[in-house]
Amino acid sequence: MQLESQLPEQTVPGNGRESGAPAPTPGTRRPGGRTARTRAAVRDAVLAGLTEHGYPGLTVEYVAAHSGVHKTTLYRRWKDVEGLVADALDLAGEDSWVPPDTGSLEGDLRALAQEVVTSFTDPAVAASGSAMIAAAFQSERAAEALRDYYIERFARCEALVERAVRRGELPAPPDAAPETPADAASDATWHRGIDAGALVRSVSAPLFFRLFITREPVDDTVAEQAVAATLAAARAGAFTAAGKAGTSPGAAR
Repeated sequence: MQLESQLPEQTVPGNGRESGAPAPTPGTRRPGGRTARTRAAVRDAVLAGLTEHGYPGLTVEYVAAHSGVHKTTLYRRWKDVEGLVADALDLAGEDSWVPPDTGSLEGDLRALAQEVVTSFTDPAVAASGSAMIAAAFQSERAAEALRDYYIERFARCEALVERAVRRGELPAPPDAAPETPADAASDATWHRGIDAGALVRSVSAPLFFRLFITREPVDDTVAEQAVAATLAAARAGAFTAAGKAGTSPGAAR
């Protein structure tokens, strides 16, 4: 569930300038070509500015100078620094990330925990992801964008939960049809009622608490503790809500 390493690959800014086309609705897929290259260049400049100066020091002028996009275009399309940061996070969610598939729930959760540890402790990738999270503490729009980013990530983890139920590693939800075979690949409702978002949060929450609240070291030992606690809770049915089969796994906050 890392942030920085899920950002699209950096694009070298071009020397052209984008026309003043209106910004698309956040969360929708954008066309390729020049518009996509411009957004990627702006995103890279926003990340660089957040890493170098933090949110308080990030300016539209900095993004213009480092993206090759004129500040007039930036103001027209993104309005202000908050809009730039929010769109950078929105763009970060437009990738092909899928949850790990190691063959077991324990392995999947361990891989997720390791992603968090690596992405926020590896000097090569940690700075910009941490800067994005720091920005969310100072900007409501950035906070909303970050929340949407992770909720979308949690929704993708529905597949992780479905696999675990089919393998018999998690108890089937109380409202699952008894006659439904656990290996029925076409049954898309078998895992419903298990909150995948809550399950994944249980792994990552202790790590984020140490990283951003108490500022304690995070290592593989801490990650293993989070995985063990989550596994015990999941096997006990802690993330299964009777009567809520229609609830989206990523909806709980």
